[in-house]
Amino acid sequence: MNKNLCKKLEEIIRVNHAGELGAKVIYDGQIIALKLKKDHETVELVKHMKKQEDAHFNYFDAEMKKQKIRPTIMQPIWKIGGFTLGFLTALIDKKAAMVCTTAVEETIDEHYQNQLKTLAAEEKFLEQKQQNEIQELKQKIVKFRDEELEHRDIGYKHHAADFKAFTPLSLFIKTTTKFAIALSKKF
Repeated sequence: MNKNLCKKLEEIIRVNHAGELGAKVIYDGQIIALKLKKDHETVELVKHMKKQEDAHFNYFDAEMKKQKIRPTIMQPIWKIGGFTLGFLTALIDKKAAMVCTTAVEETIDEHYQNQLKTLAAEEKFLEQKQQNEIQELKQKIVKFRDEELEHRDIGYKHHAADFKAFTPLSLFIKTTTKFAIALSKKF
């Protein structure tokens, strides 16, 4: 495998690991805030989404260990920031928490689509064994992307778009998520 592709793969795994960690802690924050508000129905909904994020994180965590890829140095900041974002949006109300979900998941959808295009472009130049490795990674990204889109749809089904400050909050979260992705790729 050429050096450039190895670097791209490390970047993909590192940033996806960071993103899934971020999603987990966002949902952790939301769960705590929703429990404080005694919104048990939404707690169960968020727990369902968090369970899927846990599986995504576990896959990328195992890949990082297997391939000896270092995590982003931004990880401590993402843990605090993600938890705080989840907690505060859920503390505002359920709709704000759902805005957080829709904004993050729409950004991740775009991010995963870009990764799939990158991998498809590189794949044709590889030997069969390497193509198989890339194919496995692509299959996981497709599966995880589908689940992220399910989360986005759950957010809209639970009235994210009805939140009075939907547009500015969504824009803030999308911009922050894109910034976190860019930093996690490199650092």
